[in-house]
Amino acid sequence: MIKPVILTVDDDREVLGAVERDLRQKYRAGYRIIASASAREALDTATQLKSRNIPVALFLVDQRMPEMSGTQLLVELKKLYPDATSVLLTAYADIEAAISAINDVGLNHYLMKPWDPPEEKLFPVLDDLLFAWSSRAKLPFEGVRIAGSRWSPQSYAARDFLSRNQIPYQWVDIEQDAPVRELVTSLAGDTSHLPVILFPDGTSLIEPTSVALAEKVGFQTRAKLPHYDVAIVGGGPAGLASAVYASSEGLRTLLVEQSAPGGQAGTSSLIENYLGFPSGISGADLAQRAAVQARRFGTEILVGHGVVTIRREDPFRFLRLSNDTDVSCHALVLAMGLSVRQLDVEGVTPLIGAGVYYGAANTEAALYRGQDVCILGGANSAGQAALFFSRYASHVTMLVRASDLAKSTSQYLVDRISATNNITVKTGVELTSASGGGHLDRVTVRHATGEEESIETSALFIFIGVAPRTDVVSGCVCMDDKGFIITGPDLRRLDRGWPLERDPLLFETSMPGVFAVGDVRAGASRRVAAAVGEGSAAIFSVHTYLHTV
Repeated sequence: MIKPVILTVDDDREVLGAVERDLRQKYRAGYRIIASASAREALDTATQLKSRNIPVALFLVDQRMPEMSGTQLLVELKKLYPDATSVLLTAYADIEAAISAINDVGLNHYLMKPWDPPEEKLFPVLDDLLFAWSSRAKLPFEGVRIAGSRWSPQSYAARDFLSRNQIPYQWVDIEQDAPVRELVTSLAGDTSHLPVILFPDGTSLIEPTSVALAEKVGFQTRAKLPHYDVAIVGGGPAGLASAVYASSEGLRTLLVEQSAPGGQAGTSSLIENYLGFPSGISGADLAQRAAVQARRFGTEILVGHGVVTIRREDPFRFLRLSNDTDVSCHALVLAMGLSVRQLDVEGVTPLIGAGVYYGAANTEAALYRGQDVCILGGANSAGQAALFFSRYASHVTMLVRASDLAKSTSQYLVDRISATNNITVKTGVELTSASGGGHLDRVTVRHATGEEESIETSALFIFIGVAPRTDVVSGCVCMDDKGFIITGPDLRRLDRGWPLERDPLLFETSMPGVFAVGDVRAGASRRVAAAVGEGSAAIFSVHTYLHTV
C-alpha cells in the first residue's frame, strides 16, 4: 500500500534538516517524508507524485523563500493537490501574511518558528490535521490511468485497447478533474495532445500508438524466433483455437493480433449460447481464457502489429509485419475474421469516438449511466448490446431496418428484449443523419412510410454488418465475389484454383500450406462455436501438410 506523503519545503537547509528529522521521528511509520530545498524543487516533486498518483497528505512550507513566498508556492501546489492539508511556517513578522493566506489559499494552520519542543508545539497540531485529512481522504488507484477527454476519439481508442486486452485502468476526464488537467498541461504542453497515459512508475505516454501502449504494458510485440512451424494471423476464436491445438501438440506457434485477442466475438457483452457456459460468458472473458491457455502451451502472441503482406518461397511462407520485420513459417493459418462495415451516413464519421461507436464499446457503458442511447442494427450482436446497455442507460432505443426484430435475432434475445422495460425497438427505420456540436446529441431516422423522426440521444452504437478482413491476401489466394476465402474441396470447382496434383486439404487455400478458418472463410457458419471447431480441426490438416514438406 502506498504511503501518503508529507512534503516540507524550506530554502534554509539547516531548518529543513531539522523539520525533516522531527517529521521522520514521529510519522515515518504511516507517511513518506519528502524534503525540498526550493519552491521549484517542490513543484517538480509534486508533479512527479501526481503523475504516479501518490497522495499528498500535508504541505509544510516556509513563508520566506527567494523564488516565491510560501503562500505563492501553496497556490501552485494546491492546483495539483487541492485536498491536501497546508501549513505555513512563519516568523513573528509574517503573521499577517499567514492570516491572509487562510483566505487566499485555504491555509489550514500556521506555525511559529522555532517549534521546539516538537512534542508540544508541532506534533499535536499535525496529529489533528493529519487525522482530519485521513478521515476524508480516498485512497488512490494504484495502476494505469488514462487522462483525456470524454469526447476525444484518441482517448476512446486507448480505453478500448486496454479494456479489450483486460488491462485494469482508471479513466480520468480532465474536464472534470482540475488537478489532473494541470498535470496533463505540464506533461503535454497543453490539453490538445490527448490522451496522456500515466503509469505507476511515474512515466507517461502522450497520444500513444497501440504498439507503444502494448509495449509499455508488457505485451510481446516482436517475434522471438525467425521461423515457426505454424503462424496464425488473427486472434479471434478460430485463431486462438488453432494456437491452443498447435502448441499443445508440440508445434512452434506464433499468433499475430493487431488489436486484442477475441476479434469481433471479443466485443460481445454476453455470449449465452456457447456450450458449457449456462449463465453465458462475455467475449472478452472467453478470449482471455483462450489466450492464457495458448500461452501456457507455448504460443507466442504478438499484440499491436498487423500483417502487411504474405508471400510464398517454398518450402516457407513469409509474413511481413507492420514494423517492417519478416517472420517465416512452414504452415500459415488465416483467421483474420471480419471487420465492421463503415456507415455512410451524414454526420457519423466526424463523431466516431465522440458519441458514435462501432460495436458494443463496453468501455463506454459507465459513461452513459442514466442517459439515453441508441443501438443501430438487428442481429444478435445488437440485441446483446441493447440488453447490456439497458443495465446502465436510462433508455435504450434499437433502430432496426427489418420489419421484425425476429428476422435476424435469435428468439431467446427477442424474448428478453421484449421483457426489458427500458428498451424500445423501432423496426422498419433507416438512419439518415447524426449531429451534435463536438459530440453526438441527436440522430434522425426515416420510417418505411417516408416520415422522418428526430431522436435525442447521447450515444449511437452501430451493428450494421461486417465484411471479411482479407486485404492482406488479396491476389494471393482465391476468394469469392464477396471477398471470403475459398478452401478445401471447393477449390476443385474453380479453373486454376488449385496448383498441385494432390487434392487440397480441409481448410487449405489455393496457396498450398496456407489455411483459412472461421468467419473469413467462404461457407463458414459465423458462430463462435463453429469458429473454435474450425480452428481446432485445421491443425490436423496442418500436421498432414507438414509431413509433405
